[in-house]
Amino acid sequence: MTLSPTPRSTIKRGKNRAATDRSELYAVLDAGLVCHLAVVVDGAPVVLPTGYGRDGDTLYLHGSTGARTLREAAAGLPVSVAVTLLDGIVYARSVFDHSMNYRCAVVHGVATPVTDPAAKSHGLRVLVEHLSPGSWDYARQPTPRELAATAVLALDLAEASVKIRTGPPSDEESSPVWAGVLPVVTTYGTPEPCPLLAEGTAVPEHVSGRR
Repeated sequence: MTLSPTPRSTIKRGKNRAATDRSELYAVLDAGLVCHLAVVVDGAPVVLPTGYGRDGDTLYLHGSTGARTLREAAAGLPVSVAVTLLDGIVYARSVFDHSMNYRCAVVHGVATPVTDPAAKSHGLRVLVEHLSPGSWDYARQPTPRELAATAVLALDLAEASVKIRTGPPSDEESSPVWAGVLPVVTTYGTPEPCPLLAEGTAVPEHVSGRR
């Protein structure tokens, strides 16, 4: 279950922050909701924020079939995906040593287009259940037209790195300047009903239960 670094997935700066257990990769990916997909289009790098979902060692990505970035990624070009979780702002005694506490995963590889109807439906289910658990069985399923308009890509997690920073500032200066960590926490608020809902429609448990 350990990560097997390749030359491009080997962490060179801040090696002490590199995680080596594959379970830590899963933990970062499962905790995040948005990834950034990087691909080269017309000789220039493009970074696309998008939703994702993980099933075992496969990361599913999706988007419109009309999106140039998705088409390029599906064509067999190398891609990179990053997921970053910000846990705190680190205030040091010197501005040079200010930092962040974070968990970050970077995946390299070649994405594979998912075209088989059953496999595509599975990939979309993984995506939906990652973002909004309980929604796949609660809401209406995709129509053939919606499926045709949606591109689903599968990216193997074989080549990945994880970097984590925790704890107080690293400077050791002796000064009266306050130093420490300001935690950053993401929370869910009160569900806001769509104005088109029929009067009396209750908030389902899979939504209200996430608060």
